[in-house]
Amino acid sequence: MKDTKISARGVNVYYGANHAIKDVSVEIADKTVTSFIGPSGCGKSTFLRCLNRMNDTIDIARIEGDILIDEEDIYHPDVDPVQLRAKVGMVFQKPNPFPKSIYDNVAYGPKIHGLARNKGELDEIVEKSLKRAAIWEEVKDRLQAPGTGLSGGQQQRLCIARAVATSPEVLLMDEPCSALDPIATSQIEELIDELRGRFSVVIVTHSMQQAARVSQKTAFFHLGDLVEYGDTDDIFTNPQDPRTEKYITGRIG
Repeated sequence: MKDTKISARGVNVYYGANHAIKDVSVEIADKTVTSFIGPSGCGKSTFLRCLNRMNDTIDIARIEGDILIDEEDIYHPDVDPVQLRAKVGMVFQKPNPFPKSIYDNVAYGPKIHGLARNKGELDEIVEKSLKRAAIWEEVKDRLQAPGTGLSGGQQQRLCIARAVATSPEVLLMDEPCSALDPIATSQIEELIDELRGRFSVVIVTHSMQQAARVSQKTAFFHLGDLVEYGDTDDIFTNPQDPRTEKYITGRIG
């Protein structure tokens, strides 16, 4: 695939005795939105969390296989997971702003990674990130107010601003709209479409409609297997595997 950003080969994930991901290989393109769909518990979030080593935080998790970003093995002993997560941003299901000001939420990552030499540069990063997350106009006059005081949709855009503030190359989103109302959801979807001009975006979603609207590539997971992967239009209009067809027509859920 041209401009492959992430390459996974033969990835298996075990939680204790539970084999959660079974021999998954996939190439994820740069500057593209890739969605992971499938029933609950099928492994899509587990696989997403492999891409920034979030599973490292789970004692019983064991990961086999190779995951390369820009042809570098992210599980190599020399790779610092903290540095990796600056490069691979993550937005979670429930908006989770830090109990700090709006400004400090966004400034946190650039500060710990030493991305700004002074307050002026930090101000610039904060403004740019809030603009990229399409929330600057709503918060520019109250940057010192707590992030937790925003509405759900605003909090999620603040979390996106926080994720893009370290200038990542990949943005992972784990059901970023599932806690939001339809208006906030459509704002986040528009934002995802804009962000792919700059990042490789990978989104786990329960909503097939959302996958169809925002992504160019779709991967269907079922019971830990990657069943089918291809152009979103093809997956939804002409699936090659009967399990994919059953899922998108609502016969397995």
